[in-house]
Amino acid sequence: MSDCFFIVQTYQKFFNMLSFKKVELSDKPLIKPFLDQQNYRASEFCFTNLCCWEIKYQTEFTIDNDWLLIRFKDDDNTTSYLKPLGKGDLKEAITTLIDDSSQFDTPFQLRSVTPQMWNEIETAMPGAFHKTSDRKLFDYIYTSEKLIHLKGRKLQSKRNYVNRFKKNHDWSYKSLTGRPDLVKECKQMLEKWMEEKGEDKDLSLRFDHYATRMMLDNFEYLELRGGVICIEGQMIAFSLGSKLTEDTFDVHVEKAMSDDVPEAYAVINQQFVEHEASEFIYINREEDMGLKSLRKAKLSYRPDILLEKYTLRLKGK
Repeated sequence: MSDCFFIVQTYQKFFNMLSFKKVELSDKPLIKPFLDQQNYRASEFCFTNLCCWEIKYQTEFTIDNDWLLIRFKDDDNTTSYLKPLGKGDLKEAITTLIDDSSQFDTPFQLRSVTPQMWNEIETAMPGAFHKTSDRKLFDYIYTSEKLIHLKGRKLQSKRNYVNRFKKNHDWSYKSLTGRPDLVKECKQMLEKWMEEKGEDKDLSLRFDHYATRMMLDNFEYLELRGGVICIEGQMIAFSLGSKLTEDTFDVHVEKAMSDDVPEAYAVINQQFVEHEASEFIYINREEDMGLKSLRKAKLSYRPDILLEKYTLRLKGK
């Protein structure tokens, strides 16, 4: 696959064209070195998310002049791009994307641009873009210490939830590392969770189910960490995540049978970070997608950083 990809790249480069291909599991050795070099803490810049959500966003990539270039489809089927990752002339890399976008019917746009990215782009191309805030994509980032200890009056209700659960149940936390039997149980719980949520009623849930199943099927290859909560040996919650930057861990999935155990989400949230990610300073719990209930839940944990993200469009376009 890799040899063919680079042969096509050479052909396309000769004719001044870009050759994008969809992100697949086998592309990890090509893509991950670029992701490992960044420190933006944005959840989009993670191989697991790029690969497992490809089915929804039709995510594609190419490597051009030592830059990783990524394009995808928004919810309205508009072609968008992420900020190029690499070293060298950022203006040249973005100009390459602008040229590529000319084949589409919609204006060029860069999505999920953080303030740090915006500063870099402005330095490279001063005054070229105007930005608009994209609130539904803001990442909720917390210190690991906050999520583990839940200190203070503002988090007292969360602390009470966890303490009540521990007092009232014969429970245990188990790590998924080296436990294919537990990973299999997670798949079974996922199917039960989907049945209760009504898989056929919500397309976004079906995408979520596909992405979660893909993570579980490729748990070790994707270098994930995971953990489960059990009551009397019965799994009632699980969570999956991975390293995002040197100081930040990304929580990709959190599922709990909360109809049966109301405290389940609070407990898996706290226990997962304590056992699997305590060495990281920050925990990125990703965006709320504009969903009111999810926004309320994520704000209730009082994020230490609400990572802003912008959409950039060329001025005059």
